[in-house]
Amino acid sequence: MSTLRIAVVGARGRLGAHAADHYDRSPGFEVVARIERGVDLRAALRDARAQVALDATEAGLGARHARLMLEAGVRPLVGTSGVTEPELAELDALARGLGLGGLVVPNFSLGIVLLQRAALEFARHMPQVEIIELHHERKKDAPSGTAIDTARKLAAARPGRGEVPIHSVRLPGHYAHQEVLFGAPGETLTLRHDMASPEAFGPGLLLAAKHAARAVGVARGLEHALAT
Repeated sequence: MSTLRIAVVGARGRLGAHAADHYDRSPGFEVVARIERGVDLRAALRDARAQVALDATEAGLGARHARLMLEAGVRPLVGTSGVTEPELAELDALARGLGLGGLVVPNFSLGIVLLQRAALEFARHMPQVEIIELHHERKKDAPSGTAIDTARKLAAARPGRGEVPIHSVRLPGHYAHQEVLFGAPGETLTLRHDMASPEAFGPGLLLAAKHAARAVGVARGLEHALAT
């Protein structure tokens, strides 16, 4: 089995550090660069001869970094939030023009993918729904990229009913949690996902990197990696 050469951008952050260590410990993967702020990203990726680059920096930088990765001939795996639909379309077109691919992943947890699948089924029968997401006080973006992604998918499953409200909590004692609450006359139904540590990202990080290494174009969501 050939080894997949991965660069991690933002390797000192919580996600980046965990991801780099996890890839290093996993057979079939090699971390060839741990890239930090102030480095010429395109040059660093080319020098490392990376095949896939994980962006684990901060919200809002993912699309710009992904463009630089593609321009360097490297497939982007964007793990930061804030990539808009127009930016995703631009990245997809650029990747296809270069004969490359990649993936934008709002959340690497397999549990979140399963929660979203269940929520889309429930929304067919109980379309009145809201989301509560709870994170530690150090998380800067609110609402979370995961909650935005869940709300976007639910809105598409309930045409004509508008956006799904999101309520954000930032308090000590929490790590990463999401509730999807459905309401109907006389009853409620709640889906909840609780994450206690970044270990939950492990399987998703591996699946997403493998998918990015062979993808055509750039899509959003870990479910694309689970389907291949």
